[in-house]
Amino acid sequence: MNVTEQEFTSLFTKIFSMNGLSSLISKDTVGAFYKLTDRMLTENEKYNLTAITDIDKIILNHYADCAMIASKIKKGASIIDVGCGAGFPTLPLAIVRPDVKITAVDSTAKRVNYVTETAEQLSLLNVTSVVARAEDLSRTELRESFDYATARAVAELRVLTELCLPFVKKGGKMLAMKGKNAEFELSGAKRAISMLGGRGAVCEQIKLVGVGQEQTHPLIIIDKAEKTPAAYPRPYAQISKKPL
Repeated sequence: MNVTEQEFTSLFTKIFSMNGLSSLISKDTVGAFYKLTDRMLTENEKYNLTAITDIDKIILNHYADCAMIASKIKKGASIIDVGCGAGFPTLPLAIVRPDVKITAVDSTAKRVNYVTETAEQLSLLNVTSVVARAEDLSRTELRESFDYATARAVAELRVLTELCLPFVKKGGKMLAMKGKNAEFELSGAKRAISMLGGRGAVCEQIKLVGVGQEQTHPLIIIDKAEKTPAAYPRPYAQISKKPL
């Protein structure tokens, strides 16, 4: 990595403070994010983890972005991160919220191996990683056993809802970190959300402010009001071919 830990600490502190995340800053937290950045950039060529390699943009677009949802999660919560990919939001959340327990799920073994090894290197004892397809895993004992399901840049919302909501217990929430089409996707997913036991879906516009940059990242929050019918989720071929 082309910055020292001192330089990283300065940038991290500035960006997190600019985004109202000062309460999440500590020596241990910054140290963990420095190690995470070093490992991610070292392993990036092997795993294709991120297209963003500038340190300030990594801190803003990956770390602050994921940390912004920390305030949406209750103390001691159980979380399943569906399609965890390069470990977002799993790894940043695990660093800033050591009180929560996160199960990271992805169907790609090499991505899960990366998350597992990284969590071990950072001593993140609150992370468990599983290689599985979400639609299969949600038909195990993990069905409706989590307070929250998270997903970041995984799939169109109708598809994503069918993959995530079956994991969430009644009274829990689904947190979908989406792109610029979030409002459009939400309007088209209302039927699916209702069929799967969801209610009260809202789209919050999360503003991120960096050094010389400002952007908005939508966050869709869905309340789990009723149990998901046993017929769902369907096999993925059906989900993708004919979304609810």
